Amino acid sequence: MSAGRIMAIDYGRKRTGLAVTDPAQMIATRLTTVESAHIWAFLEEYFSREKVVLVVVGYPLTMNNEASEAVKYINPFIRSFLKKFPGVRLEQVDERFTSRLAMRAMIDGGVSKSGRRDKALVDGVSATIILQSYLEQKKNCL
Repeated sequence: MSAGRIMAIDYGRKRTGLAVTDPAQMIATRLTTVESAHIWAFLEEYFSREKVVLVVVGYPLTMNNEASEAVKYINPFIRSFLKKFPGVRLEQVDERFTSRLAMRAMIDGGVSKSGRRDKALVDGVSATIILQSYLEQKKNCL
């Protein structure tokens, strides 16, 4: 893969969590959480100043590997993304358990109970977990 950042998107109806790698694609870091109504403006601005070579989008599957109810809003987001940013590669990745893992990571990291109620923080941490999982999977395939 060419040099540049990988971005993870945890898209939701209200908020979207975002995480990115460093340009060497070694470390996943929480970027921010934006209101989903403002995601396109945010992405346009971010892509104009940072080289992003791949976007991984959390795709909600059930325990039976079937698409969950949430695909009703994820699929239109993916279609719009591909139209708006045809030069950016996009992959869908399994996002099962990311919210639960995010909560566990925040507890282990000493985030207060009130901090863990911050859904924007949970969404951002979830995006980071999606991205870190992708990086680990990619590394294990080498």
